[in-house]
Amino acid sequence: MALAALSGDEQCIIFSQLCNVLDTRIAVAFSSASGELRAVTQAQRQQLRADHEAAAALCRKVGMRSCKALREANQVILRYKGLSPADLATLGALGSVLPALEELILNEPTAYPDGVQRLAERLGAGALPAVTNLALYDIYVGDAGPSALSAALGRGALPRLKHLTLDTANIGDAGLVALAPALRRRPALEELRLSGNPFGDEGLAALLAPPPAGAPSPPTGVLTKLKALNLINTQITDAGCAALVAALNGGALPALEHLFLEHCSLASEAEAAALMARFPEPDTDDYNSDHSDEFSG
Repeated sequence: MALAALSGDEQCIIFSQLCNVLDTRIAVAFSSASGELRAVTQAQRQQLRADHEAAAALCRKVGMRSCKALREANQVILRYKGLSPADLATLGALGSVLPALEELILNEPTAYPDGVQRLAERLGAGALPAVTNLALYDIYVGDAGPSALSAALGRGALPRLKHLTLDTANIGDAGLVALAPALRRRPALEELRLSGNPFGDEGLAALLAPPPAGAPSPPTGVLTKLKALNLINTQITDAGCAALVAALNGGALPALEHLFLEHCSLASEAEAAALMARFPEPDTDDYNSDHSDEFSG
């Protein structure tokens, strides 16, 4: 069918499907095929140009040579680049055009107060399709950020996520309660790092909770592949520790190999000792060395 036979709306739909903010050549070539196409896609071309310029500015800000460098990157580490919440929103919007990216690591304190929330809100269905490691260090997430991240996961973003780090992110009980259901629906998750956050027993209980009565369970189970859980320097008390012991005794987290509970709000060591009998105290230096490359360079 000739393009001229299509309605203006149909031509605009085709143009929108060809748009790639990091590589505009195909869409621009399509819209230049005729004067009619240029006319009906004018507003979309202007938006594409503005979005491309914002993406290019972000690339320059983080020290990348070009949009092509970001498009082809399999690892992006952004540490103290002075990124704003608007910058993280732009990065989130690019999630659908980063097919090669496998690791996204952010250490951006300047993205306060809602940078993570705005990033997550822009992650559409299937965004960041190859990312297995998402790590957010010393970046304010609060209790609104986890809700937005939970919604993004629910839309189908980050479908291959295996390692999630939310360290020193000011996540309280309300935040973890909001995020926990989405994490429990990710049976492929292998590592969850939540150290340095002010959540306590309520947040931990939400993470361990079984599906509500009558709700369909994921066919592959809940967190059946989780190997490492880092709860260092949180507000978990003896009661939360006892609940964790009971959950493990009941078959929860069957693949768990490493559990970190140092510097929590435990009044006694009895419950921690019961856990340590099951999980001998790990070598945290070796554990941390597995992530040492995240801030290299």
